[in-house]
Amino acid sequence: MATIALDATYILDTNPTGIATYSRRLIESLAELDTRRHFLLCYRLSRCSKRREFLRPAVGRPGGPTFSVRLFQRPFTFWLPWQAELFHSIAQRPPAFRFRREVVTVHDVFPITGPAYSTPEFQRKFSSLLREALARADRILTLSEYTAAQLLQHCGVDRQRIRVIPGGVDAPEKPIPPEARLRERERLVGEGNHMLLTVGVLETRKNVIGALRALQLLPERYRLVLAGGDGYGSEAIHAFIREQRLEARVQVLGYVPADRLQVLYQSASALLFPSLEEGFGFPMLEALARGLPVVASGTSALPEVGGDAALYVDPRDPSDIAAGATTAVESPAVRQELIDRGLARARQFTWRRTAEETLKVYEELLG
Repeated sequence: MATIALDATYILDTNPTGIATYSRRLIESLAELDTRRHFLLCYRLSRCSKRREFLRPAVGRPGGPTFSVRLFQRPFTFWLPWQAELFHSIAQRPPAFRFRREVVTVHDVFPITGPAYSTPEFQRKFSSLLREALARADRILTLSEYTAAQLLQHCGVDRQRIRVIPGGVDAPEKPIPPEARLRERERLVGEGNHMLLTVGVLETRKNVIGALRALQLLPERYRLVLAGGDGYGSEAIHAFIREQRLEARVQVLGYVPADRLQVLYQSASALLFPSLEEGFGFPMLEALARGLPVVASGTSALPEVGGDAALYVDPRDPSDIAAGATTAVESPAVRQELIDRGLARARQFTWRRTAEETLKVYEELLG
Protein backbone atom coordinates (compact mmCIF):
# COMPACT_ATOMS: atom_id res chain seq x y z
CA MET A 1 0.00 0.00 0.00
CA ALA A 2 1.46 3.34 -1.11
CA THR A 3 2.56 5.86 1.51
CA ILE A 4 1.53 9.53 1.38
CA ALA A 5 3.59 12.34 2.91
CA LEU A 6 2.16 15.70 3.95
CA ASP A 7 3.96 18.87 5.00
CA ALA A 8 2.58 19.47 8.50
CA THR A 9 5.05 22.24 9.36
CA TYR A 10 2.52 25.09 9.42
CA ILE A 11 0.55 23.44 12.21
CA LEU A 12 3.32 24.66 14.51
CA ASP A 13 2.96 28.36 13.65
CA THR A 14 3.21 30.50 16.78
CA ASN A 15 0.09 32.44 15.79
CA PRO A 16 -1.83 29.97 13.60
CA THR A 17 -4.20 31.39 11.00
CA GLY A 18 -5.97 29.93 7.94
CA ILE A 19 -3.21 27.72 6.51
CA ALA A 20 -2.40 26.27 9.93
CA THR A 21 -6.08 25.52 10.58
CA TYR A 22 -6.45 23.94 7.15
CA SER A 23 -3.35 21.79 7.71
CA ARG A 24 -4.40 20.52 11.13
CA ARG A 25 -8.05 19.85 10.34
CA LEU A 26 -7.25 18.15 7.02
CA ILE A 27 -4.87 15.72 8.73
CA GLU A 28 -7.20 15.11 11.67
CA SER A 29 -10.07 14.45 9.26
CA LEU A 30 -8.00 12.07 7.11
CA ALA A 31 -7.51 10.06 10.31
CA GLU A 32 -11.28 9.54 10.51
CA LEU A 33 -11.67 8.05 7.03
CA ASP A 34 -11.89 4.42 6.02
CA THR A 35 -8.57 3.96 4.28
CA ARG A 36 -5.58 1.73 4.86
CA ARG A 37 -3.14 4.32 3.60
CA HIS A 38 -0.07 5.15 5.65
CA PHE A 39 0.66 8.85 6.09
CA LEU A 40 3.97 10.50 6.91
CA LEU A 41 3.55 13.84 8.67
CA CYS A 42 6.64 15.82 7.72
CA TYR A 43 8.04 18.72 9.73
CA ARG A 44 10.95 20.85 8.66
CA LEU A 45 14.09 20.33 10.71
CA SER A 46 13.87 23.92 11.96
CA ARG A 47 10.78 22.90 13.97
CA CYS A 48 12.57 20.11 15.83
CA SER A 49 12.54 22.13 19.07
CA LYS A 50 8.72 21.94 18.95
CA ARG A 51 8.61 18.18 18.49
CA ARG A 52 6.43 17.75 21.57
CA GLU A 53 3.74 19.68 19.69
CA PHE A 54 3.89 17.49 16.58
CA LEU A 55 0.47 16.25 15.53
CA ARG A 56 0.26 12.45 15.71
CA PRO A 57 -3.33 11.32 15.07
CA ALA A 58 -4.33 8.29 17.10
CA VAL A 59 -6.41 5.90 14.98
CA GLY A 60 -8.11 3.41 17.23
CA ARG A 61 -10.04 1.25 14.77
CA PRO A 62 -8.56 -1.75 12.92
CA GLY A 63 -8.00 -1.24 9.22
CA GLY A 64 -7.87 2.54 9.50
CA PRO A 65 -5.09 4.85 8.32
CA THR A 66 -1.77 4.93 10.14
CA PHE A 67 0.54 7.85 10.77
CA SER A 68 4.25 8.36 11.32
CA VAL A 69 6.32 11.51 11.83
CA ARG A 70 9.35 12.53 9.79
CA LEU A 71 11.74 15.47 9.84
CA PHE A 72 12.91 16.77 6.48
CA GLN A 73 15.44 19.23 5.15
CA ARG A 74 17.62 19.27 2.10
CA PRO A 75 20.15 17.63 1.83
CA PHE A 76 20.15 15.76 5.14
CA THR A 77 16.98 13.66 4.79
CA PHE A 78 17.63 12.69 1.18
CA TRP A 79 15.98 9.29 1.68
CA LEU A 80 12.46 10.70 2.20
CA PRO A 81 11.34 10.38 -1.47
CA TRP A 82 11.98 6.62 -1.19
CA GLN A 83 9.65 6.41 1.82
CA ALA A 84 6.58 8.00 0.18
CA GLU A 85 5.08 7.67 -3.28
CA LEU A 86 3.22 10.99 -3.04
CA PHE A 87 3.90 14.29 -1.29
CA HIS A 88 1.19 16.86 -0.53
CA SER A 89 2.50 20.39 -0.04
CA ILE A 90 -0.28 21.99 2.01
CA ALA A 91 1.05 25.55 1.94
CA GLN A 92 1.66 26.30 -1.77
CA ARG A 93 5.38 25.80 -1.79
CA PRO A 94 7.37 22.95 -3.35
CA PRO A 95 8.72 20.13 -1.17
CA ALA A 96 12.42 19.96 -0.42
CA PHE A 97 12.84 16.91 -2.66
CA ARG A 98 11.37 15.53 -5.86
CA PHE A 99 8.70 12.87 -5.34
CA ARG A 100 7.15 10.51 -7.85
CA ARG A 101 3.81 12.23 -7.42
CA GLU A 102 3.21 15.70 -5.99
CA VAL A 103 0.09 17.61 -4.92
CA VAL A 104 0.00 21.26 -3.87
CA THR A 105 -2.76 23.24 -2.19
CA VAL A 106 -2.91 26.85 -3.39
CA HIS A 107 -4.75 29.12 -0.93
CA ASP A 108 -4.40 32.36 -2.89
CA VAL A 109 -2.25 33.96 -5.57
CA PHE A 110 -1.87 37.51 -4.29
CA PRO A 111 1.96 37.26 -4.27
CA ILE A 112 1.63 37.18 -8.07
CA THR A 113 -1.48 39.30 -8.67
CA GLY A 114 -1.36 41.92 -5.89
CA PRO A 115 1.76 44.12 -5.95
CA ALA A 116 0.15 46.47 -3.40
CA TYR A 117 -0.39 43.70 -0.86
CA SER A 118 3.19 42.84 0.12
CA THR A 119 6.81 43.92 -0.19
CA PRO A 120 8.73 43.38 -3.43
CA GLU A 121 10.95 40.88 -1.60
CA PHE A 122 7.92 38.88 -0.46
CA GLN A 123 6.49 38.92 -3.96
CA ARG A 124 9.71 37.71 -5.55
CA LYS A 125 10.27 34.93 -3.04
CA PHE A 126 6.76 33.53 -2.73
CA SER A 127 5.73 33.97 -6.34
CA SER A 128 8.86 32.02 -7.32
CA LEU A 129 8.03 29.24 -4.83
CA LEU A 130 4.43 29.13 -5.99
CA ARG A 131 5.35 28.91 -9.66
CA GLU A 132 7.83 26.11 -8.95
CA ALA A 133 5.23 24.20 -6.94
CA LEU A 134 2.70 24.61 -9.75
CA ALA A 135 5.16 23.41 -12.39
CA ARG A 136 5.98 20.28 -10.39
CA ALA A 137 2.52 19.33 -9.18
CA ASP A 138 0.56 16.48 -10.74
CA ARG A 139 -2.56 17.87 -9.10
CA ILE A 140 -3.30 21.40 -7.80
CA LEU A 141 -5.92 21.83 -5.09
CA THR A 142 -7.65 25.17 -4.61
CA LEU A 143 -10.28 26.10 -2.05
CA SER A 144 -12.36 28.10 -4.53
CA GLU A 145 -13.24 28.41 -8.20
CA TYR A 146 -11.98 31.98 -7.96
CA THR A 147 -8.44 30.84 -7.15
CA ALA A 148 -8.61 28.22 -9.89
CA ALA A 149 -9.53 30.96 -12.38
CA GLN A 150 -6.68 33.14 -11.13
CA LEU A 151 -4.22 30.29 -11.73
CA LEU A 152 -5.52 29.86 -15.28
CA GLN A 153 -5.27 33.57 -15.98
CA HIS A 154 -1.94 34.41 -14.39
CA CYS A 155 0.02 31.15 -14.28
CA GLY A 156 -1.03 29.30 -17.41
CA VAL A 157 -1.94 26.16 -15.48
CA ASP A 158 -3.72 23.33 -17.28
CA ARG A 159 -7.29 23.23 -15.88
CA GLN A 160 -7.27 19.43 -15.94
CA ARG A 161 -4.67 19.42 -13.17
CA ILE A 162 -6.83 21.55 -10.83
CA ARG A 163 -9.32 20.21 -8.29
CA VAL A 164 -11.46 22.66 -6.30
CA ILE A 165 -11.98 21.38 -2.74
CA PRO A 166 -13.38 23.93 -0.24
CA GLY A 167 -12.22 24.03 3.36
CA GLY A 168 -14.45 23.21 6.30
CA VAL A 169 -15.60 24.71 9.57
CA ASP A 170 -16.27 23.33 13.04
CA ALA A 171 -19.40 24.22 14.97
CA PRO A 172 -18.78 25.86 18.38
CA GLU A 173 -18.23 23.26 21.08
CA LYS A 174 -19.79 25.40 23.81
CA PRO A 175 -22.30 28.01 22.63
CA ILE A 176 -22.26 31.03 24.93
CA PRO A 177 -25.55 31.94 26.70
CA PRO A 178 -27.13 35.24 25.56
CA GLU A 179 -26.43 36.98 28.88
CA ALA A 180 -22.73 36.06 28.68
CA ARG A 181 -22.57 37.39 25.10
CA LEU A 182 -24.07 40.68 26.22
CA ARG A 183 -21.57 41.01 29.09
CA GLU A 184 -18.65 40.39 26.75
CA ARG A 185 -19.94 42.90 24.21
CA GLU A 186 -20.42 45.53 26.89
CA ARG A 187 -16.95 44.85 28.26
CA LEU A 188 -15.38 45.48 24.86
CA VAL A 189 -17.48 48.33 23.44
CA GLY A 190 -19.55 49.68 26.31
CA GLU A 191 -23.19 49.39 27.32
CA GLY A 192 -25.75 49.96 24.58
CA ASN A 193 -23.21 49.95 21.73
CA HIS A 194 -23.08 47.74 18.63
CA MET A 195 -19.93 45.63 18.20
CA LEU A 196 -18.67 45.24 14.65
CA LEU A 197 -15.89 42.66 14.39
CA THR A 198 -13.13 42.17 11.83
CA VAL A 199 -10.96 39.06 11.92
CA GLY A 200 -7.66 38.72 10.11
CA VAL A 201 -4.19 40.16 9.88
CA LEU A 202 -4.13 43.96 9.87
CA GLU A 203 -2.85 44.46 6.35
CA THR A 204 -3.63 46.33 3.15
CA ARG A 205 -5.24 43.31 1.48
CA LYS A 206 -7.82 42.99 4.25
CA ASN A 207 -9.01 46.58 3.64
CA VAL A 208 -9.10 47.47 7.34
CA ILE A 209 -8.96 51.18 6.50
CA GLY A 210 -12.08 50.67 4.41
CA ALA A 211 -13.81 49.28 7.50
CA LEU A 212 -12.57 52.25 9.55
CA ARG A 213 -13.86 54.74 6.99
CA ALA A 214 -17.22 53.00 7.10
CA LEU A 215 -17.19 53.29 10.90
CA GLN A 216 -16.78 57.05 10.58
CA LEU A 217 -20.06 57.19 8.65
CA LEU A 218 -21.95 55.26 11.31
CA PRO A 219 -23.49 56.65 14.52
CA GLU A 220 -21.35 56.86 17.66
CA ARG A 221 -23.00 53.75 19.11
CA TYR A 222 -21.21 51.61 16.50
CA ARG A 223 -17.80 50.38 17.64
CA LEU A 224 -15.21 48.27 15.83
CA VAL A 225 -13.09 45.46 17.28
CA LEU A 226 -10.01 44.43 15.26
CA ALA A 227 -8.83 40.86 15.93
CA GLY A 228 -5.55 40.15 14.16
CA GLY A 229 -1.82 40.70 14.33
CA ASP A 230 0.11 43.26 12.33
CA GLY A 231 0.94 42.61 8.69
CA TYR A 232 1.93 44.53 5.57
CA GLY A 233 0.40 48.00 5.80
CA SER A 234 -0.46 47.84 9.51
CA GLU A 235 1.47 51.05 10.21
CA ALA A 236 -0.96 52.97 8.00
CA ILE A 237 -3.91 51.39 9.83
CA HIS A 238 -2.64 52.38 13.28
CA ALA A 239 -1.80 55.87 12.00
CA PHE A 240 -5.31 56.27 10.55
CA ILE A 241 -6.87 55.40 13.91
CA ARG A 242 -4.68 57.98 15.65
CA GLU A 243 -5.06 60.73 13.06
CA GLN A 244 -8.84 60.35 12.83
CA ARG A 245 -9.12 60.16 16.63
CA LEU A 246 -10.95 56.85 16.54
CA GLU A 247 -9.30 55.36 19.64
CA ALA A 248 -12.53 55.56 21.66
CA ARG A 249 -14.46 53.65 18.99
CA VAL A 250 -11.88 51.04 17.98
CA GLN A 251 -10.47 48.17 20.04
CA VAL A 252 -7.23 46.74 18.63
CA LEU A 253 -6.77 43.30 20.19
CA GLY A 254 -3.81 42.00 18.19
CA TYR A 255 -3.60 38.29 17.46
CA VAL A 256 -6.45 36.38 19.14
CA PRO A 257 -6.13 32.62 19.82
CA ALA A 258 -8.85 30.28 18.57
CA ASP A 259 -10.69 29.76 21.86
CA ARG A 260 -10.91 33.50 22.50
CA LEU A 261 -11.96 34.12 18.91
CA GLN A 262 -15.01 31.89 19.39
CA VAL A 263 -16.17 34.19 22.19
CA LEU A 264 -15.79 37.23 19.94
CA TYR A 265 -17.78 35.66 17.10
CA GLN A 266 -20.65 34.89 19.44
CA SER A 267 -20.58 38.29 21.17
CA ALA A 268 -20.37 40.60 18.16
CA SER A 269 -23.27 42.30 16.40
CA ALA A 270 -21.90 41.58 12.89
CA LEU A 271 -18.70 40.56 11.10
CA LEU A 272 -17.23 43.13 8.72
CA PHE A 273 -15.12 41.38 6.07
CA PRO A 274 -14.47 43.96 3.31
CA SER A 275 -11.32 42.24 2.08
CA LEU A 276 -9.97 43.18 -1.34
CA GLU A 277 -8.62 39.72 -2.16
CA GLU A 278 -9.46 36.32 -0.63
CA GLY A 279 -8.76 32.84 -1.90
CA PHE A 280 -11.40 31.43 0.48
CA GLY A 281 -12.33 33.32 3.66
CA PHE A 282 -12.26 31.21 6.83
CA PRO A 283 -13.36 34.06 9.17
CA MET A 284 -16.50 34.49 7.10
CA LEU A 285 -17.33 30.79 7.34
CA GLU A 286 -16.56 30.68 11.07
CA ALA A 287 -18.91 33.62 11.67
CA LEU A 288 -21.73 31.98 9.70
CA ALA A 289 -21.33 28.80 11.74
CA ARG A 290 -21.77 30.80 14.95
CA GLY A 291 -24.89 32.65 13.95
CA LEU A 292 -23.13 35.97 13.33
CA PRO A 293 -24.45 38.08 10.42
CA VAL A 294 -21.74 38.81 7.85
CA VAL A 295 -21.17 41.92 5.73
CA ALA A 296 -18.53 41.02 3.15
CA SER A 297 -16.97 42.08 -0.13
CA GLY A 298 -18.88 40.90 -3.15
CA THR A 299 -15.56 40.10 -4.81
CA SER A 300 -12.92 37.34 -5.11
CA ALA A 301 -13.91 34.04 -3.43
CA LEU A 302 -16.21 35.42 -0.73
CA PRO A 303 -19.53 34.96 -2.58
CA GLU A 304 -18.59 31.31 -3.12
CA VAL A 305 -18.25 30.87 0.63
CA GLY A 306 -21.22 32.93 1.76
CA GLY A 307 -23.72 32.07 -0.96
CA ASP A 308 -27.03 33.73 -0.12
CA ALA A 309 -26.19 33.91 3.60
CA ALA A 310 -24.27 37.22 3.67
CA LEU A 311 -24.74 40.86 2.73
CA TYR A 312 -22.30 41.80 -0.03
CA VAL A 313 -20.88 45.28 -0.46
CA ASP A 314 -18.41 47.17 -2.62
CA PRO A 315 -15.18 47.02 -0.56
CA ARG A 316 -13.94 50.30 -2.07
CA ASP A 317 -17.08 52.22 -1.08
CA PRO A 318 -17.18 53.02 2.68
CA SER A 319 -20.78 54.22 2.42
CA ASP A 320 -21.83 50.85 0.99
CA ILE A 321 -20.00 49.03 3.80
CA ALA A 322 -21.69 51.27 6.37
CA ALA A 323 -25.12 50.68 4.84
CA GLY A 324 -24.56 46.92 4.93
CA ALA A 325 -23.53 47.07 8.58
CA THR A 326 -26.61 49.12 9.47
CA THR A 327 -28.92 46.63 7.77
CA ALA A 328 -27.26 43.61 9.37
CA VAL A 329 -27.45 45.11 12.84
CA GLU A 330 -30.68 47.10 12.89
CA SER A 331 -33.10 45.28 10.57
CA PRO A 332 -34.57 42.45 12.70
CA ALA A 333 -36.06 40.56 9.76
CA VAL A 334 -32.91 40.72 7.66
CA ARG A 335 -30.74 39.91 10.65
CA GLN A 336 -32.69 36.77 11.52
CA GLU A 337 -32.71 35.67 7.90
CA LEU A 338 -28.93 36.08 7.74
CA ILE A 339 -28.49 34.06 10.93
CA ASP A 340 -30.71 31.22 9.71
CA ARG A 341 -29.17 31.12 6.25
CA GLY A 342 -25.67 31.38 7.70
CA LEU A 343 -26.11 28.37 9.96
CA ALA A 344 -27.51 26.34 7.08
CA ARG A 345 -24.74 27.48 4.74
CA ALA A 346 -21.98 26.60 7.19
CA ARG A 347 -23.31 23.04 7.52
CA GLN A 348 -22.39 22.47 3.88
CA PHE A 349 -18.67 22.96 4.64
CA THR A 350 -17.33 20.02 6.64
CA TRP A 351 -13.75 18.98 7.18
CA ARG A 352 -14.75 15.38 6.53
CA ARG A 353 -15.86 16.37 3.04
CA THR A 354 -12.56 18.21 2.52
CA ALA A 355 -10.63 15.10 3.59
CA GLU A 356 -12.73 12.72 1.48
CA GLU A 357 -12.29 14.81 -1.67
CA THR A 358 -8.56 15.17 -1.00
CA LEU A 359 -8.18 11.41 -0.49
CA LYS A 360 -9.89 10.89 -3.87
CA VAL A 361 -7.14 12.99 -5.47
CA TYR A 362 -4.48 10.85 -3.79
CA GLU A 363 -6.14 7.67 -5.01
CA GLU A 364 -6.52 9.08 -8.51
CA LEU A 365 -2.76 9.65 -8.70
CA LEU A 366 -1.77 6.40 -7.02
CA GLY A 367 -4.12 4.29 -9.11
